[in-house]
Amino acid sequence: MKLKKWLKRDNLIVLVLLGVLLFVISLPTKSDDSVKKEISSIQNTDSAVVETVALGKSKKDYVQELEERLKATLSDMEGVGKVSVMITLKASEELVLEKDESVNRSNTSEEDSEGGKRTVSQLESGESTVYISSGSNSEPYVIKTLLPTVEGVVVVAQGAGTGNVNRNITEIVMALFGVEAHKVQVVKMGSSR
Repeated sequence: MKLKKWLKRDNLIVLVLLGVLLFVISLPTKSDDSVKKEISSIQNTDSAVVETVALGKSKKDYVQELEERLKATLSDMEGVGKVSVMITLKASEELVLEKDESVNRSNTSEEDSEGGKRTVSQLESGESTVYISSGSNSEPYVIKTLLPTVEGVVVVAQGAGTGNVNRNITEIVMALFGVEAHKVQVVKMGSSR
C-alpha cells in the first residue's frame, strides 16, 4: 500500500529530478587552478596580439599597418573597388605608470566644558611614482602601454558615391577604430587612377 503511494505521478517526477540533480552534481569540474590558467593564457594571447601590432614600431609604421589592413578589408567589399586610405592619430602611445598611493584618515571628537561637541575629520592622500632600479639606472615602472587612438579617417574608393557603399564604409571604420561618423570621410576616386 505504501509503495503505491510513492509511485504516484508527482512523486515519480520529483524522484527523477532528484536523480538528475545528483548526476549533475557528481560530474567532474575543472579545478580553480586550471580555470585560472585558461584565463591567463587568453589574456596573454590578447596582449601578445596587441604587442605584435605596436611593439617596436614607430608611429609612422603603426599608421601604415593600420592603413594597409583597412585598405585590404575595404577592397574585399562588394561595390567598393580600388581603395586608398589615410589615417591620422590623436597622439603617440601613452605609458601608464605604477603609482604608490597613501591615504591617512583621522577623526577627532572633542567636547568642551559647556557641553558642546565637535568632530574634526582629516583626510590626507599622496601619490608617488614607483621606480625600478637596475644598477645605477632608475626608471618608472610601466604597467601598460596604450596604443595611439585614431583621430580621423579618409577613404577614397572607386565605388563611393552611392549611399549604401558610403554608409557601409563609414560603419566599418567606426566599428574598427571607435571614431565618430563626422571624423570619417568617404569620397569617390577620380577617373585618373
